[in-house]
Amino acid sequence: QAQLRESGGGSVPAGGSLTLSCAAPQDIFSKYCMAWFRQAPGKERELVASILVGGTPTYAESVKGRFIISRDRVEKTLRLQMNSLKPEDTAIYTCATVYCSSGVPRDGHWGQGTQVTVSS
Repeated sequence: QAQLRESGGGSVPAGGSLTLSCAAPQDIFSKYCMAWFRQAPGKERELVASILVGGTPTYAESVKGRFIISRDRVEKTLRLQMNSLKPEDTAIYTCATVYCSSGVPRDGHWGQGTQVTVSS
């Protein structure tokens, strides 16, 4: 099972910013569409943002205009810049590879997750 490694989580007040990073092996990063998911306690996992191999992003309505997903081809890293954070953004954020057309996660390519906590 390929390992993706997230970093960058933490605790911030509402209105603050955080940037998450997800390092991936070259063969994974260059081949697959990737995405960020989040899961809050008691809630279902939610697709936050996805990005095609070529760089075209898609966002959930709840984060559109506040979050930016990007691919750093030099460092082979997926990033999620999160601005204007709200308490409802509090969750464990995980990166994964996904099927490009649907955003459905592919088997075997998940990170361990990183906690984001936004206080009111």
